[in-house]
Amino acid sequence: MVDERTMTLDTGMSLNMGPQHPATHGVLRLILELDGEIVRKVTPVLGHLHRGIEKLAEVKTYHQCIPLTDRMDYVNAMGHNLGYVLAVEKLLGIEIPKRAQYIRVMLTELQRIASHLIWLGTHVLDMGATTPIMYCFREREAIMRVFEEVAGGRLTPTYFRIGGLPRDLPRGTIEFIREFIKDFPARMDEYEGLLTDNVIFQRRTKGIGLLSAQDAIDFCVTGPVLRGSGVSYDVRKAIPYTHYEDFDFEVPVGENGDVFDRYLVRMEEMRQSRRIVEQVIDNLPEGPIKADAPEVVLPDKEEVETRMDALIRHFKIGAEGFEPPVGEVFQSVEASKGELSYYIVSDGSNKPFRFRVRAPSFANLCALPKMVEGQMIADVIATIGSIDIVLGEIDR
Repeated sequence: MVDERTMTLDTGMSLNMGPQHPATHGVLRLILELDGEIVRKVTPVLGHLHRGIEKLAEVKTYHQCIPLTDRMDYVNAMGHNLGYVLAVEKLLGIEIPKRAQYIRVMLTELQRIASHLIWLGTHVLDMGATTPIMYCFREREAIMRVFEEVAGGRLTPTYFRIGGLPRDLPRGTIEFIREFIKDFPARMDEYEGLLTDNVIFQRRTKGIGLLSAQDAIDFCVTGPVLRGSGVSYDVRKAIPYTHYEDFDFEVPVGENGDVFDRYLVRMEEMRQSRRIVEQVIDNLPEGPIKADAPEVVLPDKEEVETRMDALIRHFKIGAEGFEPPVGEVFQSVEASKGELSYYIVSDGSNKPFRFRVRAPSFANLCALPKMVEGQMIADVIATIGSIDIVLGEIDR
């Protein structure tokens, strides 16, 4: 006869979540050490999507590197484009016209909204809600239409250039964006009507995936994950770039550092991005959209048709008539997922000698074990979604 007072049951097991799992948002593998349904340890395993973008960039010219930046965080391509071109422009000492900088801000903030819409739809889909993603893609499609009009591409637009923009905004674009931001607050109310006061959503998110302010700082997380823990840090405010100091906007912060707070922070960020876009439209200056630096800036179509040497400059930067300074630069921007930084070392040639990226998804993912250990296995899904990772910039 078994004495129940001394009997123990070993319920521990190891479980692979991913890489073939829709809720790991790509090809992330998590090794879960479980005690029943309680998570005792989490080990993220990376590298399934590694493409060597940082080394590939070192054999391409500075201009040719721009499309590579699109393909890291492919739902925030404009943000990566901006971080890279700002780094190169800092290296070259180029002054960008104000109109080009304002347009960059407007498109980057629209990209932030589109990125957060992807996050919102997939986050709640992971937890079983199928309706919000349809609503989110409705608004995201309008933003993709803008990108298609100005750049010809939707997911990977490659619109920003070293020295400015390749072309000005097409006719009617400003009016379309103005109409979009006019309707967007009502759309936001629809999202929140579905989720914010929903009892099921609150039970899946409140008190889940807790990360204190001190732990967030210790893990070097940034973006909405950091601000959801109550730390008010935003690169656009702390180290302004691209004339962000000209615009009035607020940095939303949470209180508890849980999944629900990270949700609220991103929802308010979309409203603040809309506010910035509206200010850009109301104050968009006239003028050129390229820097006066013909030895660096790519030529217009008309210039190419009349001057073949202008086209050849694309391949000769650093070879004839112009040499990038030898040195190193570091540039940070506030991407949709957090602080995104580009570090470039120049040896004076027309290619980066070293090219490194500080991707926010990578740093934010490092805090996942702290967030979920001791919680239910179902909470792992909700917590991953609240971090908003993209494996393209983790396994870069």
